[in-house]
Amino acid sequence: MSQSSSKKIAVIGSGFAGLAAACSLAHKGFEVTLFEKNESTGGRGRSFRHEGYTFDMGPSWYWMPEVFEEFFNRFGKKVSDYYELKRLDPSYRVFFSDNKPLDVPANYQELKDVLESLEAGAGPKLDKFMAEAKIKYDTSMADFVWKPSLNILEFAQPKLLIESFRLHLFSSFSGHVKKYFSHPKILQLLEFPILFLGAKPEKTPAMYSMMNYADIMLGTWYPKGGMCKIAEAMTKLAHELKVNIVTSCNVDAIEVSGHEARSIRLNGNLHHFDAIVAAADYQHVESKLLAKEHRSYTDEYWESRVMSPSSLIFYLGVNRKVKGILHHNLFFDERFDIHAQTIYDTPSWPEKPLFYLCCTSATDSNVAPEGKENLFILIPVATGLTSTEEDRLRYLDICLERIKRHTGEDIKQNLEYIRSYAHEEFISDYNSFKGNAYGLANTLMQTAVMKPRMKSKKVKNLFYTGQLTVPGPGVPPSIISGQIVADQVEKYLNNR
Repeated sequence: MSQSSSKKIAVIGSGFAGLAAACSLAHKGFEVTLFEKNESTGGRGRSFRHEGYTFDMGPSWYWMPEVFEEFFNRFGKKVSDYYELKRLDPSYRVFFSDNKPLDVPANYQELKDVLESLEAGAGPKLDKFMAEAKIKYDTSMADFVWKPSLNILEFAQPKLLIESFRLHLFSSFSGHVKKYFSHPKILQLLEFPILFLGAKPEKTPAMYSMMNYADIMLGTWYPKGGMCKIAEAMTKLAHELKVNIVTSCNVDAIEVSGHEARSIRLNGNLHHFDAIVAAADYQHVESKLLAKEHRSYTDEYWESRVMSPSSLIFYLGVNRKVKGILHHNLFFDERFDIHAQTIYDTPSWPEKPLFYLCCTSATDSNVAPEGKENLFILIPVATGLTSTEEDRLRYLDICLERIKRHTGEDIKQNLEYIRSYAHEEFISDYNSFKGNAYGLANTLMQTAVMKPRMKSKKVKNLFYTGQLTVPGPGVPPSIISGQIVADQVEKYLNNR
């Protein structure tokens, strides 16, 4: 029996990071048990069904396809072994206040032509902008994003110090984009991915123009059947690797003795492990599962963190087809700066929100009954808010009216299914701190070693993974996070 095979590891939480960690640890030869509080695996990447409709509950953008491919390659598998991918073209449609929507073509030259039609010289400028974005993407993916960020010395290499300046860490994303372009539609188009990073463009490091490279050059994809197919694939892989998956199971506490996590408590019973990986909400694990003396961070620390937004989401079943929209649609027909203030400066419900509309049935006929559509509407909002069903339906009316204004489609009377989801559900389903949807904002002071550490400062064999630690929010970063933490657990156990 190998050294690894005799060691037992618990993974708490089966989101993308937890699944990635469980698969990676099992592949290394450890005996892994994955605990999930909900009835199914996948975390925010779960789905639900209702009378022929299939709704992805959270993530809906499939970017950075190489991260998924490389993950499955580690186990001698391919993405195509589990699900079928399709590149979307156009990638998405953007609605502006002038009622002249802009489709973002998958073909790069066609996109250059679109931008050139808006601003003279924008085509060649896009070449320069994307060349810099590619350097940032390649550098980050090769040298930075895979660091566990446990110590600043990880980055104290001459090569990395030089590269950090090429990444424009100390200049703002907003200022960087404006060096190249001035047309408001182009600025909004390029600033759009920053919505997923959780900070205003002027507060986000210019390094994150790498996301424009991911968007424009690597493309927007769709896994047939929905984004839930990713979690289903990773769950299937986990079973193939002999991970023991226990669902509908709430962990009550992590028991610590002698600075080591000896066991977890489930329904009053203790289960012993050699190491524990917390893929659940970091703040919840610290504040609810650990005794105060074993916590790495105080309540004041968590309150001082800048959080990514939460979301108000609507899952809608429409009893007819809807014209004028694509798979992905962005409604940028109101002022982003005013909406952003309600998220980051004065947390409150926005009066005129920007929103995102997804229609997977525009691409996939299997996710809605014949002749019908499944729609997903998401409004980014501040964390820590509360809402009643009446409040939520008021925002649904706002969105439906704006859809009608821009497409001519009045679908309010055609809704045969409505489900809303916001802070309260994020908290009840995922123990999400302040009801956040995306984790910590990617500000400069919350990057790399300045994020909550992947390894507990006080409990030797307790590790963390997911969107509240490195590398950050999003599906690909979460999958990477799970693989990084698996390496750290292996290193710890093999050096005991």
